[in-house]
Amino acid sequence: MSTSDRVRAILGGTIQAYRGEPAYRQRPDVFHELERIGARLNEPIRIALAGTLKAGKSTLVNALVGDDIAPTDATEATRIVTWFRHGPTPKVTAIHQGGRRSNVPITHRDGLSFDLRNLNPVEVAHLDVEWPAQELTQATIIDTPGTSSLTRDASERTLRLLVPPDGVPRVDAVVFLLRTLNAADIALLKQIGGLVGGSAGALGIIGVASRADEIGAGRIDAMLSANDVARRFTSEMNQTGICQAVVPVSGLLAMTARTLRQSEFVALQKLAASDATELNRALLSVDRFVRPDSPLPVDAATRAHLLERFGMFGIRISIAVLAAGVADASGLANELLERSGLVTLRNVIDQQFAQRSDMLKAHTALVSLRRFVESHPVLATPYVIADIDPLLADTHAFEELRLLSQLSSRTTTLKEADVVLLRRIIGGAGTAPASRLGLDPQVCQANPQEVSRAAFAAAQHWRRRAEHPLNDPFTTRACRAAVRSAEALLTEFPGR
Repeated sequence: MSTSDRVRAILGGTIQAYRGEPAYRQRPDVFHELERIGARLNEPIRIALAGTLKAGKSTLVNALVGDDIAPTDATEATRIVTWFRHGPTPKVTAIHQGGRRSNVPITHRDGLSFDLRNLNPVEVAHLDVEWPAQELTQATIIDTPGTSSLTRDASERTLRLLVPPDGVPRVDAVVFLLRTLNAADIALLKQIGGLVGGSAGALGIIGVASRADEIGAGRIDAMLSANDVARRFTSEMNQTGICQAVVPVSGLLAMTARTLRQSEFVALQKLAASDATELNRALLSVDRFVRPDSPLPVDAATRAHLLERFGMFGIRISIAVLAAGVADASGLANELLERSGLVTLRNVIDQQFAQRSDMLKAHTALVSLRRFVESHPVLATPYVIADIDPLLADTHAFEELRLLSQLSSRTTTLKEADVVLLRRIIGGAGTAPASRLGLDPQVCQANPQEVSRAAFAAAQHWRRRAEHPLNDPFTTRACRAAVRSAEALLTEFPGR
C-alpha cells in the first residue's frame, strides 16, 4: 500500500469516527474540511513562490508557465496572493474573505491584466487564475506579495499563506527568491521549513538567486557572478539545513526566451551584423543604447523594446550568440533559455518536487489532518494521531528529503566520493532507478537484472558503511537510509 493510500485509509476512518459523534453529525463544515484534506491528494502539487519585494516572483511565474499571465507591474494585483492552476479556458476569479466568488475581467495585450476597479483588494482573500498551460497540469503555482512589501497588508497575506496561525499547511513546497540574504530571510525560511517539512526539517524548499543578470550589472559574464552568489547563499543556508539548493535565475531572460518573437530576432540579427565599434559603444550603457541619434541599423523605438524585453544582459548575450553562428530564432531561444538558469531550476524542481509530489502531498495531508483532529477532538482522536505520527516519522521518502536537506550542513565521516554516491542513491539526482544507481536509463529498461545487481551492490556497500565503528550517529542514520533506498530498488527489480 502506498503512502497516499495509507493516508486515504486513515482519512476514511477519521470521517467515520466523526459521523459516529453526535456533536459533529450536523456539522457540514467539519466534513467539508475533511473532504478538502482528502481532495488535496488528487490535486497537482502546490508550489508557492515567495521572497522580498521586487525579487522577481511574477516574472519567474511567467517564465515557468511560458506565458505572460502574472502581472509584473506595481498594480493592486501584485499585492494579492494569486493561484495559477490549469483550466480549459482563461478565467480569473476573486475569492473574497468569507468565501464569496466573483469574476474578474481580464485583458491579454502585452501581458495579462486584471481589472480590479470594482473590487476592494482588502476584501479579496486571493485571486484564482485558470489558464490552459501544459505546465500547470502538474503543479499549481502560487504568486505571493513581497514579504517586505510597502503595504503591511500585502506582506501579511504572504505570511498567512506560508506560515498560517493554525499551523495547517496551504502549500506543499516553496521556491524562495533571494536578492540578498539577511536575518529576516533566514528567520522566515526557518518558519516555512518548520511547517512545510514538519519539526524534523524542510521537505520542500529550494532557493533562487533571482534577477541574476543584475548581480553582474548586466555584463556578459553576469551569470558567472550570480553562480558565485548562489554558492555563497547555499553555503550560508546549509549551516541551518533550510533548503537543498540555491539556483541563480534571470527570470526576464527566461521569459523572453520562451516567448521570443521573429521580429525581435531579426532586430538582434541586424545589431549583431552592424559596425562593431558603434555596437560596442552603444552597449556600454542603457542611455547609449537607446539614443535616438545612434547610427545603429535598428530604430530607437525597437531598441527600447528590446531593452524592456531582454535587459542589457540579454541583449549582450544574444548578440554574442548570434555572432557565434546561431542562425534562427529557435536556436537563439534555446541558448538564452539555457543561460537564464531556468533549465537548471526546472530540473531541481522536477527532482525535489515533481518526482516526489505524491509524498509531499501526503505529508501536507497528514499534517493538516493531525491539526484538525487536535482542534476538533473526538474519542478517536488519540487513535488517529497514533496512526499519523509513525507515518510522519518513518516514511522513507520523507527521510530521504530530510537527509538531502541536512547533508550539506552536517559533518559526516564519509569520504567526499561516498557523499556523492549517498546523495544519488537517496534521490538527489532524481528518483528513477537509473538516476539513483548511476545507470543508463535504456540499460534499465532493456536489462532489469543489471538494475538488480547494481541495487544489491549498493545495499551491500551501504550496509557495511553503516556498521563502520568510527561512524557518528548522523552518518549511521544516513547510511541506513541509503540501505533502505537500495533495498526498495531490489523489491522493484527482484531478479539478480
